[in-house]
This record gives sequence, C-alpha cells and structure tokens, in this order.
Amino acid sequence: MPTVLREFRRKVSEKQWGTRLDQYLYISGIGLSRSLIQKLIKQKKVLVNNKPVKCSYRVKEGDEVYAVFELQTSAEIKPENIPLDIVYEDDDIIVVNKPKGIIVHPARGHFEHTMVNALLYHCGRLPTLTDEIRPGVLHRLDKDTTGLIIFAKTDEALSKLGKAIARREVQKKYDVLCWNFPGMNEGTIEAPIGRSSVIRTKMTVTPLSSKMATTKYVVVEKFPIASYLKVWLITGRTHQIRVHLNYIGCPVIGDRDYGGRNPGVIKNSAYLNDFREILKLLDRQALHASELTFNHPRTNKLLHFTSPLPDDMKKVLDYLKSRFSR
Repeated sequence: MPTVLREFRRKVSEKQWGTRLDQYLYISGIGLSRSLIQKLIKQKKVLVNNKPVKCSYRVKEGDEVYAVFELQTSAEIKPENIPLDIVYEDDDIIVVNKPKGIIVHPARGHFEHTMVNALLYHCGRLPTLTDEIRPGVLHRLDKDTTGLIIFAKTDEALSKLGKAIARREVQKKYDVLCWNFPGMNEGTIEAPIGRSSVIRTKMTVTPLSSKMATTKYVVVEKFPIASYLKVWLITGRTHQIRVHLNYIGCPVIGDRDYGGRNPGVIKNSAYLNDFREILKLLDRQALHASELTFNHPRTNKLLHFTSPLPDDMKKVLDYLKSRFSR
C-alpha cells in the first residue's frame, strides 16, 4: 500500500505544560494511535528542541515538538453500499449502532467490508487529519462486539472529540452477560493489561510491558451460572472488559478468546447442559455498547444515546430467566 511522508510541528502552550509527550502528541492532533505515537518516540522520530526524548518526558511551555513519519494513504479504501443502523446524524457527527461481524476500520490487510467503507459511501467523505486509513474514527469496538459508536464528519469534530476521549470526557457503558458471579453486586477491577507473550493477538493481565487498567461494574441480575452486568471503563485498553472479567473468573459468555466457551468455567456439573444450550444461542461474546454520553463538538450540547440488547443477547437473558427465575 502506498505511503506518504508527513511532518508534525507544534510549540507547547502554557496550558499543556507538564503533559507527557505521548499524550501531548495524541491530544494535539497528530492523528495516530497512542501505540504508534509511542513507537515513533522510541524510534527517535520525535524530537523536542531538536533532541530525542522518552515517552514519559513532560513537555514545557515553548518546547518545539517535531515528528516525521510515513503514513499509509487511503487510495484503496473504497466506498461500499453496506447498510448502516444510524442512531443520530448531523453535519458534524454520526452515531451508529454497530452489528456483529464487522470491523470498524481497515487494518492488517482488511481494506474492504468495514464500517469506514460503509460510511464513505453514506457520507461521501470523512475527515482524516493525518490518519488516512482510519478516516473519521474516534474509538473502536471489537469485530463481534455490538453497539454504539461515534464517527466524526469534519476535521473540527475529529479533533475536538479525539481530545475529549483522551480526557475521558466521553462516557461509554456496556451490557455484558458473563459466566458466574463477580463476588459483589458492584465493584472495581484493577489489574495491568499487556499483550500476551504466547499469542500476540491476545491481551492478558500481566506485570510485564503492561498498563494499569480499571473497570467498574454493577450487577443487574444474578443467576446460578451467570450474571447480567452494566460495565464502564475508567481506562481504555484493548479487550479490557473481556480480559478483566476472565481474570476474575467471570468470562464473557461466548467469548472464544478469553474463556467464554470453556466448559471448565462452570463450577457445578449439574449446569453443563445449560452451558451448552446457552452457547447455541449466540456465536460471539455477549458484549454490547449500550450507552454513550458526550458533549457535541460544535454546540457543546450534552448528548445521550442508548441501544437495546441485540437479539442474540436477549435470547440468552430470556433463557436464564425462564430457567432460573422463580
């Protein structure tokens, strides 16, 4: 895929004094993911006052920050007429209810049949700033996670909402069906998450090359073999909910990567038939982004959106209620 050379130059303002360099680049609109920013810094492609520094460097007022990097162009990302479940749309943003089985943006050789392809067809164009293979993308959901996701339609919206997400001002809540009971009716899971050294596409709780992650939950309904949770994130690590729930012995029902289809998770063998029947009802992890709250990037009006449980998760919940509710 063709690449172009891009440059980034900024002078640090007084307001941003003390911000970590990697965070500063992210909120200043370089248009790259945090992991790519950190990679650039480690490769010494980011200079502060003409000198390479570490990711942890705290910028000071007047610092001259310069970065140069190659960026893949979007020449191969083509509009596709894929149906969209649009929850809200105006000139600045579009909120979509994502179905299962579709990835959000092109990556690792997948440049077709993504939500970005669908949105390019619907919107005509999407803003790129400096990231041309993820136009309009502000956050992601896993391929088989359903629910609400925001896309930007203008450069201003992309920049402002990107900064709001970095400042944790965009609130996202999830509906989750997990095996077992997390031990308390509400609680916090704090554990560092890093990439697995065994299977590099997976994440794991580990003290090595990891970042601390915090997940909060409330139990909505409890059953002998499962729980229905409302979950929200304090941090935003890859696969965080799935990894954390598996870590405490409550993997997301149906999750192929993190224990959700392993019969060993069922402590009482009397419920193994229920385990098998439940897994017949869905072919993915029972995880749904159900609530989204944020300030509009232009009007600053507070927006709140909800999405009901998808059919497959509703069938599992109905099974649990009919089987175990008195």
